[in-house]
Amino acid sequence: MRTKMYKSFSLLIASALIISLGLSSCGSKKKATNVAEEEEELITMYCSGEDYRTDKKHFRANAVGESGDQMVARKKAMSNAKAALAGQIETIIKGTTDNYVNSREFNNTEEVVERFESLNREVINQQLNNIKTICQKHTRTKEGKYKTYLAIEMSVDALEEAMKNRLSKDKRLKVDYDYEKYKETFENEMEKMEEEY
Repeated sequence: MRTKMYKSFSLLIASALIISLGLSSCGSKKKATNVAEEEEELITMYCSGEDYRTDKKHFRANAVGESGDQMVARKKAMSNAKAALAGQIETIIKGTTDNYVNSREFNNTEEVVERFESLNREVINQQLNNIKTICQKHTRTKEGKYKTYLAIEMSVDALEEAMKNRLSKDKRLKVDYDYEKYKETFENEMEKMEEEY
């Protein structure tokens, strides 16, 4: 009888041990999930999203700058945003130039492409001075650093007009330059880019 009681008691302890191990392993899974959630923090990206994307009327770019000095943070954000904007514009202009030159009959295609690219860079650099800041937010991190979130835009029409003026004044290109064809090619490239976004 004592052996039966001892076996029952042993079974009871073994069952309790298995149940407690099962419960503790369930609890540890929960804790691991909570630890991961505690290590990650959802952040807000100011000056970004649907309203700050390039469309048919505006080239847009956004960026963030961080520094111990608030003005330096803003300068970094502006510099990064301008670089992103210039990159977008260069991509569009390169596609426009390549497609425009390939659709026309030029005697020296390579020279024409180089000339277009040189004029385009001049216009882009000039137009980067005519940007508009459409969003600007300043924050301070827990470490005491300043962050500037910035979004800028440039009018597509203003860029087109500057391109038209610059290209039509170039003596070497003036003879073969067809503004309407160039504009049509440019607008096709803008539509492609808008579809990608």
